[in-house]
Amino acid sequence: MNFLHRSIAVAALAVGCALFVAHPHAEIIEQILVKVNGEIFTKTDLESRQIVALRQSGQQFDPKASDVQLRKMLDDVTPQLIVNVIDEILLVQRGRELGYSMGDDQFKSILDSIKKDNKIESEEQFQAALKQENMTLPELRKTLEKQVIISRVQQNEVLGRVAVSDDEARRYYEAHKNEFTSPRTVTLREIFVSLGAETAAATVANDTAAREKAAKIRERLLAGESFEKLAADLSDSPSRTNAGLIGPLSLSDLSAEVRATIEAMKPGDITDLLRSPRGYQILKLESASEAQVTPFEQARDDIGNRVFTDKRKEELQKYLEKIRAQAIIEWKNQDIRKAYEQGLQQARAQHS
Repeated sequence: MNFLHRSIAVAALAVGCALFVAHPHAEIIEQILVKVNGEIFTKTDLESRQIVALRQSGQQFDPKASDVQLRKMLDDVTPQLIVNVIDEILLVQRGRELGYSMGDDQFKSILDSIKKDNKIESEEQFQAALKQENMTLPELRKTLEKQVIISRVQQNEVLGRVAVSDDEARRYYEAHKNEFTSPRTVTLREIFVSLGAETAAATVANDTAAREKAAKIRERLLAGESFEKLAADLSDSPSRTNAGLIGPLSLSDLSAEVRATIEAMKPGDITDLLRSPRGYQILKLESASEAQVTPFEQARDDIGNRVFTDKRKEELQKYLEKIRAQAIIEWKNQDIRKAYEQGLQQARAQHS
């Protein structure tokens, strides 16, 4: 655990959880917050989880921060944290009932993957990494086993029962057809004539000179000279190195004024002089592609994945609601109970 995490832990222990009522008996080392079907979750467990939650949320903790600031940080993460803890306990208990566990071979396989992903090549490096996380190998195994059991419960009790029918996929496609539509794009060429000074310092003379130069270039274009050559020779834009070529661009990426102009053009047309804060621009429409809708058959796999993801979330929430209702949850701290109820409200609002 690095200095930041240790600072959070010390501060959290010093002021107590933001949701706790101060306990009058200082000699009590451990405080049980809740029992879930007889399994206990303690104040120490909560504080450890809060440290991880703050780290994962990306919140930076200043060791000099006030108690009020720390309490606010803890208030933000604790409600959802408590919901996650209860759900985790219930899912693991359900997995145990179903006989799920993690064997030695599976543990070794997962461990090898962790080492590979983290480029850990020796036992010394692995032990150092465990020490940095303030974790022992048995603790790591216990954590991984919980994850394996939870994953199997979700797969067999929830995900394995989720299917996406063709009708569901088609309804989703029709309701979200804009998501399967590629926008109209255009490829342009430009010639840009700069005012020759920053906008704030530009004079009437600068503007007149730039406009006259751009107008003469446009006359040469209309007379049949190559847009590409004039762009390469006379443009003040970096695109001159590519003969003025810019794009393909989505029409939605253009300003409303330029978009309206381009939409009325055919490939090969050139615009009038277009004034910008930095000078004058001439555009040529090189090519245009119309908006295209991906056919349902081509989008079927993508649609299936999206609908499956939505249904999976919905079914998982239903499953969690069921096992919560069946559980015997004994609250030993009413502030933590309130946090749990607040977290449930937040979770239901997110999935409604």
